[in-house]
Amino acid sequence: MEPTPPSPSPTVVLVHGAWADASSWRHVIPLLMKKGVRVVAVQNPTTSLADDVAATRRALNTIPGPVVLVGHSWGGTVITEAGNDPKVKALVYVAAFAPGVGQSTGDLVGAHAPPPALAKIIDDGAGFLTLSAEGWVQDVGQDLPEDEARLLAVLQPPLAARTFTDTITEAAWSSRPNWYIVSGDDRIVSVELQRKLAGLMNARTTELKASHLSLLSMPEAVAQVIVEAVESVAG
Repeated sequence: MEPTPPSPSPTVVLVHGAWADASSWRHVIPLLMKKGVRVVAVQNPTTSLADDVAATRRALNTIPGPVVLVGHSWGGTVITEAGNDPKVKALVYVAAFAPGVGQSTGDLVGAHAPPPALAKIIDDGAGFLTLSAEGWVQDVGQDLPEDEARLLAVLQPPLAARTFTDTITEAAWSSRPNWYIVSGDDRIVSVELQRKLAGLMNARTTELKASHLSLLSMPEAVAQVIVEAVESVAG
């Protein structure tokens, strides 16, 4: 009898959040690579759920083997829809939204007291939103050096306002193992919401004393959880 060939190692696909791009993962990626993990980082346009899901699916289509799909913040909504691809074997949420079927990101936001940063969103009147520099410094990356937080404010791409109302058609977390990293000092996504979502999904949960940007301020801890998910799929 011919021996069964080994299954391909899982690939980690990273999906960034709002007002950000794939460079959000720049501290996590080298840590995963040092562990021998193949990594793909998606560049989403943040113009609608459909657009971001399409970009994520294009990345998934390039990968022949199993995938661990990781989403930060708004990226959690994206992976909840895009993660229904059969090659996605596990999901990791990092301070992320995880709507259910028929729910939107805005539904989750509206169900809890608004965190401080939401008062610092700027509407351009043409359907796109940004976050003030003070919001970045005080409420999004308050555990980063101030100059880094201000740089992120300058680099931020606008977020389409419609992303708050786009709804999920099938929630991938309902049929796959999940991990959730709660940011305990988050001031833009409700910490109470994060804990509630983690419980609802029956996720293996880690809570970090970090801002919303734990992937930049505590990348070792974030990478460790992702590796745990990879090892679970591989093993």
